[in-house]
Amino acid sequence: MAELSDLSSFDPARPGAAEQIAGLLFALVLVDPNLQVVELNQAAEIMLGKSAKQLVGKNMLHVMGPLDPRVEHRLGTSDAALVAREISITTGEAERRINLTASPLVSHPGWRVITLSEIGHEESGNDDQLASTMGAPSILAHEIKNPLAAIRGAAQLASRKLTGADTKLAAMITDEVDRIVRLIDRMQQLGARNTEVAEACNPHEAIRSAIATVRAAGTCKVEIIEEFDPSLPPVLANRDALEQVLINLISNARDAVRSAGQGQVTVRTRFVSGLAFSAIRLGRAVRLPIEITISDNGPGVDPAMRDHIFEPFVSSKQSGQGLGLALVRKLVHDMNGSISHERNAKKGLTRFRVHLPMAIAKTR
Repeated sequence: MAELSDLSSFDPARPGAAEQIAGLLFALVLVDPNLQVVELNQAAEIMLGKSAKQLVGKNMLHVMGPLDPRVEHRLGTSDAALVAREISITTGEAERRINLTASPLVSHPGWRVITLSEIGHEESGNDDQLASTMGAPSILAHEIKNPLAAIRGAAQLASRKLTGADTKLAAMITDEVDRIVRLIDRMQQLGARNTEVAEACNPHEAIRSAIATVRAAGTCKVEIIEEFDPSLPPVLANRDALEQVLINLISNARDAVRSAGQGQVTVRTRFVSGLAFSAIRLGRAVRLPIEITISDNGPGVDPAMRDHIFEPFVSSKQSGQGLGLALVRKLVHDMNGSISHERNAKKGLTRFRVHLPMAIAKTR
């Protein structure tokens, strides 16, 4: 195998170091011995929420906000290699959970390459593992539903012969059977390996339909604000799946602000252009320039749960089953999209960001 330094095998068409670094999906920052930012790739601009022009020359510790004191001490006093997992940084007033590495450059004492990769969002899970965990075989679901149907039928027959408080007991049996059936259906959805066909669709039509559904289903009057970019191109998605995702996210946001005096939910769309997100799908990079953000001014998710909210059976609601966001994650993933969660403590806002691919116009 030829060495990297073997110029005899140099291919002028081969991407150079700069192109390779620019194409990385994780953030990479070059810092000098004083921890000042010298260079960074596009993923780092996205992660840190600022352009290279704004970041170059800034101290890396200040750019990331307050860090774990041990990590900050190591970065500030030693140029040795460092690996820090699941630490918090603050970017653009939003808190993120990341893994950080600092690699010293032997050829340039004091200089380091710092990488940042976000955790606690939909990319952290393995779909095959989720499918094998959640995907109970159809035959098993069928065998469970059969006796449940018999129990429900018996309860309905009994209710016709019962009176007074006993009829409430029969109704409770029926309601509980229905709840278990719904739970099984949702578990089957999570475990399904088949995906719906993605087509070009207007994201704003899907959003407005979802908002109308949420308003019709709820008695709580919560203000839902639309901040749409009217120039947004069609998104490549399954319309029904996208509506389901939005209904879940908007309903959760509405429930989160239900007790707030001035509860407010905002749905915003924008085209992220040069700050296009990427995700690995089937061994290839997918650009995700269309962003849909659902924000609410509720109390936010319990910090202890923030890294696990997209996992099955994790819920902050007393009566929650913990399958809503897990299903959302799967539906977004099936559309080759990405979903993430962040908390802006200063503004008191919780945000869920959905990034989706743009539909490519067909040429004649």
